[in-house]
Amino acid sequence: MKRSEEHAYREYVTDRMEVMRRTAYLLCRDWHTADDLVSITIAKLYRHWSRVGGAASLDAYVRKALLRTWLDEKRRPSHRREQVAGELPELPTAEEFAVVDRAQLLDLLDGLPPRRRAAVVLRLYLDLSVEETAEILGCSTGTVKSQTARGLDTLRAKAAEAE
Repeated sequence: MKRSEEHAYREYVTDRMEVMRRTAYLLCRDWHTADDLVSITIAKLYRHWSRVGGAASLDAYVRKALLRTWLDEKRRPSHRREQVAGELPELPTAEEFAVVDRAQLLDLLDGLPPRRRAAVVLRLYLDLSVEETAEILGCSTGTVKSQTARGLDTLRAKAAEAE
């Protein structure tokens, strides 16, 4: 971003920050969440500033981005927010916590279709993000999530059968 664009971006965000915070608060009714929403929105705005910075409808663009960010948060709250628990859950007993040895795990992985196996290995063994895995596999992030979930379900079911 050019220096003049950066200056215009900073000026815009500084001028509109309080309005964005109040709008976000009215949407979510929590100041901490409102601050998170605004942070995400201004990061999105920064990424697209060279394209939208000179637009006459910039305020409308920012409001729409803020609203979409809030809706995204509402759709997947368990993935984005910590949940306060009254007390910690009990740890599983040895009987409840089944452990599969390395050889069994390799056999279980061999039973998965190739793309599911790749998704499970990339996500869980190599600890890659959903986006990194999607790029490597040449598919969407949704496909990575579903392939990983289905692969894990299959592994759990086959491990239970092996007991």
